[in-house]
Amino acid sequence: MLQSWTRANSRGLSPGIIGGMTIVPDSKDWTWVLGRPCPECGFDTSSFGLAELPAMIRANAAAWQAVLRAASVAGRPAPGTWSPLEYGCHVRDVLRLYDYRLTLMLTEDDPLYPNWDQDETAVADRYGEQDPATVAAGLAEAAEAIASRFAAVTSDQWPRKGRRSDGAQFTIETFARYFIHDPVHHLYDVTGQRRSPS
Repeated sequence: MLQSWTRANSRGLSPGIIGGMTIVPDSKDWTWVLGRPCPECGFDTSSFGLAELPAMIRANAAAWQAVLRAASVAGRPAPGTWSPLEYGCHVRDVLRLYDYRLTLMLTEDDPLYPNWDQDETAVADRYGEQDPATVAAGLAEAAEAIASRFAAVTSDQWPRKGRRSDGAQFTIETFARYFIHDPVHHLYDVTGQRRSPS
């Protein structure tokens, strides 16, 4: 799994093509969600206590189970938009990646995270062709792993630091708040149901 996380970042690369349909890589820097609610999904990363995070991860993973059981899970709503299955694969891999990065922050001093090209991974791993039941099981397992790891973080560990290669810096607290927006936002992407701002 680490091999796919060391791929170069996708900024500036050509769009990926899956099944003859083009996906434009997401080159946005989403760290701004640490400072204000997301206008798209409605989620406010400052609206919850850190003790709530494990339950939020588990609840989100449970919601994805229903999404991945839908008969239309592999269908794209538009040629340039991922299907619910592709989003589910992405969320599963995000959970695994952030669990790995969290482990680095807990065991190393100010680690530099390996890069991960999410768009290249979607093409190389053929997200749209994966078995939905297998994806659902992998997502649930990955969610439980990172939820349990966050639950074990002690008060003196939340200030520990880590870095991305683009210069973004996090403490475990800001990393946690930044991380949870991703699966929440992608659930909105496939359901259209916004979180009410607190």
